[in-house]
Amino acid sequence: MASLSPESSPIDQIDRKIIDVLAQDGRISITDLAARIGLSKSPTQVRLKRLVDDGIIRGFRAVTDPVKLGLGHIAFAEVKLSDTREKALAEFARAVLQVREIEECHMMASSFDYLLKVRTADIHAYRRVLGEKISSLPHVASTSTFVVMEAIIEAGR
Repeated sequence: MASLSPESSPIDQIDRKIIDVLAQDGRISITDLAARIGLSKSPTQVRLKRLVDDGIIRGFRAVTDPVKLGLGHIAFAEVKLSDTREKALAEFARAVLQVREIEECHMMASSFDYLLKVRTADIHAYRRVLGEKISSLPHVASTSTFVVMEAIIEAGR
């Protein structure tokens, strides 16, 4: 048995099966889920509730097609901060959550501090987001952009 963190309950192979099935079909009924993992309905419900309560399964959501929603442009922005003390990092982290075009934000161990995945309609919209929103975030000293030509694998596949 492996555990994910000291606060969460250990997970076993059956829990992993539940997670795998739900990752492929988050709308599967509890009856079908139970059949797929080889348990009856009640223990499957108990396990699923525990996985949710422990935060191992953080939620269920619709996976959308960003291109069909008019958001086909992806850019990655490297962000270097002028101040990397804890207070500045916290201020940046709070502010970045308010920019809806930022899909992902990762603190990096690199020559820059953060890597942002930004999704917009096109390069013109990205330029506006970069100039008006990202560059205005607390403590941003400089940015560097990489434009995606084609996405091969993305979350939500």
